[in-house]
Amino acid sequence: MSDLNHLPPTALNHLPPTALNHLPPTATRQQITEALRTDGYVIIDNLVPASHMDRVSEELAPYIESTAFGGDDFLGKRTKRTGSLIARSVAARELVAHPTVLEVAGDYLSHASKFQLHLTQVIAIGPGSPAQAIHRDELAWDFFPFPADYQVQCNTLWAMSDYTAEMGATRVVPGSHLLGPDEKFTEADSLPAEMERGSVLLYNGKIYHGGGANRTSDKVREAINITYAVGWVRQEENQYLSTPLEVAQTLDDELLKLMGYQMGCFAIGYVGDVADPMSVVRPDAQSFLTVDEMRDAAARQGSANNLMNLISDTATMGGRG
Repeated sequence: MSDLNHLPPTALNHLPPTALNHLPPTATRQQITEALRTDGYVIIDNLVPASHMDRVSEELAPYIESTAFGGDDFLGKRTKRTGSLIARSVAARELVAHPTVLEVAGDYLSHASKFQLHLTQVIAIGPGSPAQAIHRDELAWDFFPFPADYQVQCNTLWAMSDYTAEMGATRVVPGSHLLGPDEKFTEADSLPAEMERGSVLLYNGKIYHGGGANRTSDKVREAINITYAVGWVRQEENQYLSTPLEVAQTLDDELLKLMGYQMGCFAIGYVGDVADPMSVVRPDAQSFLTVDEMRDAAARQGSANNLMNLISDTATMGGRG
């Protein structure tokens, strides 16, 4: 019996019968975010032209060529995973900082003080590769049980090549974001995220998905996996080591902040004498850790702000210590 029979009614109400949900490239931030909140995923068709993927492919071809295949079935023994995209590709940087995606990520993760780049990776599934195990991306944090109503990620998979079921398009289990962390699914329970080059699949960290089987004899399915996470968790790809300092110094400030050269929240990520991490790249950066960001975080709806109450009380009373 298919595990889809165990989905709750709310999940079944959103289960497409034959295909996943798509939106046009003109979709608004609100439309895309609502689709993510409701379904846990959405495909945006042709968000960039195919020519942009030509640029990415040209810039990354030498690195992909030299990347070794994965060492186990989960990573894929016929699959290559090529990272450090910010250091290696200008065209990939433009995808990382795509305004539509950043607007959606900022909205979807607005319950946190900041959000950040989590990883960059080309996933190239070679001919004859079997399907990957269906999984949730939240497992990256040592299988920590994040609350069901707390979203820690906003993820993307860009179609760098054609993205068909036969080539191994990512497979998604619709409605599974409403379930817990211990569900088991097979490839038969999922639907392929078929899309044209330049399109992008957005999905959260709770939805079950996995790379599909590449049943072709001569085609490689290439996807650009760029993911974002709330600012207080550790990044899956170490952005500070993946991008050498001499390269980081050439990047614009907004991209640097996205990479993590900013405070992840009011008390996470400072350097030296509680200084802004941007000061490592920009010596003239003058920001320091202040109580103002702490007050802003404490005032956010749902925050556990007992510490801030104590600080405020102490300040009102003139201080005691």
